[in-house]
Amino acid sequence: MSLDEIKQKKKNKKRNRFIFRSVILLILVGAVVFAVVQNLQDDKIIYNVGDNAPDFQLEQINKYNERETVRLSDLEGKGVMLNFWGTWCKPCEEEMPYMQKLYPQYKEKGVEIVAVSLDSTELVVHRFVDEYDLTFPIPHDKDSQVRDLYKVGPIPSTVFIDPQGKIVEVVNGALSLERLDGYLQEITPK
Repeated sequence: MSLDEIKQKKKNKKRNRFIFRSVILLILVGAVVFAVVQNLQDDKIIYNVGDNAPDFQLEQINKYNERETVRLSDLEGKGVMLNFWGTWCKPCEEEMPYMQKLYPQYKEKGVEIVAVSLDSTELVVHRFVDEYDLTFPIPHDKDSQVRDLYKVGPIPSTVFIDPQGKIVEVVNGALSLERLDGYLQEITPK
């Protein structure tokens, strides 16, 4: 084998190695771009007015330490106020007495208030429930699965759901007694 042939063989090997590495790099870049685009699209699934409210199931916190499950689909046929809150949130604390004040009259009319606690421990929620003598269901979303499902950002956030399971209104921020009463009237079964 001549020196030129050896040089040509080395040159071909280098070129083949370059092509192989380039193809691998392009495949990796393509996979990363696909993954990023897919994640961005998944994060944009936000439920809007008119959409069916996604179902969920959480354990309820109550005074008697009994374990009860709250499942949205079990409330079909009722209007549902789905509130996301935390004990550390001052605006959440301010609207809780309004929710409790209106709960008995709207429960009789077929509306359920479900206040999803985003606290990390149940103990602080138990104290809060006792302090405000809350009687509506308070499921505990300790792993943020329902918060993530509904893409809840700032709290308090409230989703009003009609008896057919459709989202009627999404409100970010605390509600006054008057606004809360108006929204509850909208989702009261006819």
